[in-house]
Amino acid sequence: MASQAARRGPMSVDEMLQKKKEEEAVLAKPKFLSKKDRERIALEKLAKERETKLQQQQNNGKSNDATSQNNIATNGSSSKSSTPVPSAPRSMQQRQRDIAGNGTRSNRDPSPSSETEIVDPETKLLRERYMGVTEARRLKRRRTASDRKFTFDWKTEDDTSADSNPLYGGDGSVSLGLKNTGEADEQKKRALELQDLPRRKKDTDWDNMHWSEKPLDKMKERDWRIFKEDFNISTKGGSVPNPMRSWEESGLPPEILRAVEEAGYKEPSAIQRAAIPVALSCRDVIGVAETGSGKTASFVLPLLSYIIEMPVLNEVTKSDGPYAIILAPTRELAQQIETETRKFCSKLGFRCVSIVGGHTISEQSFALQEGAEIVIATPGRLVDCIERRVLVLSQCCYVIMDEADRMIDLGFEEQVNKILEALPVTNSKPDSDDAENTRLMSTYLGGKDRYRQTMMYTATMPPAIERIAWQYLRRPATVIIGSAGQAVGTVEQRVEFVTTEDKRKRRMADVLNSGEFEAPVIVFVNIKKNCDMVARELNKLGWKAVILHGGKSQDQREAALKQLRDGEADALVATDLAGRGIDVPDVSLVLNFNMAKNIEDYTHRIGRTGRAGKSGVAITFLSNEDQDTFYDLRLMLSKSPLSKVPDELRRHEAAQAKFAARKTMQNIQ
Repeated sequence: MASQAARRGPMSVDEMLQKKKEEEAVLAKPKFLSKKDRERIALEKLAKERETKLQQQQNNGKSNDATSQNNIATNGSSSKSSTPVPSAPRSMQQRQRDIAGNGTRSNRDPSPSSETEIVDPETKLLRERYMGVTEARRLKRRRTASDRKFTFDWKTEDDTSADSNPLYGGDGSVSLGLKNTGEADEQKKRALELQDLPRRKKDTDWDNMHWSEKPLDKMKERDWRIFKEDFNISTKGGSVPNPMRSWEESGLPPEILRAVEEAGYKEPSAIQRAAIPVALSCRDVIGVAETGSGKTASFVLPLLSYIIEMPVLNEVTKSDGPYAIILAPTRELAQQIETETRKFCSKLGFRCVSIVGGHTISEQSFALQEGAEIVIATPGRLVDCIERRVLVLSQCCYVIMDEADRMIDLGFEEQVNKILEALPVTNSKPDSDDAENTRLMSTYLGGKDRYRQTMMYTATMPPAIERIAWQYLRRPATVIIGSAGQAVGTVEQRVEFVTTEDKRKRRMADVLNSGEFEAPVIVFVNIKKNCDMVARELNKLGWKAVILHGGKSQDQREAALKQLRDGEADALVATDLAGRGIDVPDVSLVLNFNMAKNIEDYTHRIGRTGRAGKSGVAITFLSNEDQDTFYDLRLMLSKSPLSKVPDELRRHEAAQAKFAARKTMQNIQ
């Protein structure tokens, strides 16, 4: 190696600089030291500092008295008067004197081999720095006044219990006898308060309780929001009162509540919970509710409460017309409302008369001669009676329009306007904030009449309905139940693709003979001639069928419905005429032999089952002729919690877009 270095010659300047940089880099690198190494280095450093201090002390001690130095070296202590200026903490002075005296550790010092026994303060500080606080010191930490868990801002002498409670007064002695009657009453009162304490303590937990467990006065805004969500209730309009939770909290007169109980109404439906309190506050109402949701009772009961406060009809006033009129689009719906209303009128002593087509006006005029508080009518026949002076509305102060959108669809908008214009104008509500004032709207005008109140129930709000509402209703409160235009959630909707008529007959036979459904059932068709054909097929299967369509007389219609309700018939075959207003109890199945022409008629058809909270099934036969309704039908099935969209309908091209949109795209192409 030496010979190689000699042949290579001396290192150049660049090589020397490079070597120096490498050495500096090696030195600059951090060197890892173990815990023992760090302690060894610290002890060596401390020993050097001690030697330096010791040499300084020895140099300074040479000038002092030799006797004092000998005493310090021999006794290890010195009087305070002869002690020099301290150069170390007091805890180290003894150790330094021992070292200065004999250069070795005293017998009291711990062995240097035992690192854990070093008691020097500087050593402890170093150990705490590198090793952390010892457990012994941690346990010896003293708590200060600021470490107290509870700090009170008052003193013992600030106790006021003796002033607020007489039991804490006196000398604190216990006496078995009572001094006087006043003291006995006071202690009895205190005992009652202590017994009542758990109940009062429970009052603080109302916020954590469900609305059904709270009394009415404990209900808060949050509880009412939850209540409305539970029953799918939404309201619009100013000063809308809260819904009622039960019949007892409805505010109806006691005689009506007794009639409700006798009629077998256990719990109010959603529309009844929301609409009855609004109507009782003398507000105009627009109700939008699902079909089969109990709308009839929601407007009949407030109406009866209104009439109870009116003067009783006598020989003079009975010729001035009824106190209230109820308009319905079809005869069947009008008669259904009449049946429901008479349940209560018979117990309250009121008369209810229906005026519909199919009966002679002379017959209906005779029924009105005795006077009636309530008249239920279809718009066309009521206009005929008004024009022929058979009926006047001079004291009518309550108007109800049921299925208002259906009345417009049937072309009754002109008749409805004529009826509303025939009402007296002296008792119209003001179109101001006063219309929302319950106290003001419930007063009598001139000691006899009251402000007119109008209720309108509809499934949709077409422009014609909005015009009527804007013209004749004053600051109405809108009550919406569920999703408008949809069937109730208790109906299971089944859809099957059955193309030909023969296949539909066979499939209908399979459904009815399966034993899944019991009478009564309703079968819907689109044209009158199909009613007779389907009825014959049902009779062959052993199901006694009756027919209902527009070609039947009023007596025939009423007889068919009566047979179905009384159990004399098992099935009803009908057109869309029976889609609205037909309320037959316990209909287990609605079978659409032909799909309805639009989704609105389909909705009302299947609404004949699953009524009054009961469950029902609706089966619909589809073909390619019904493509115009596929899109809306798919949406309705997807929103129903009990129904399922069949794959054939989901994948069908006509179910991907609305009919109007498809037609527009076809025209563009």
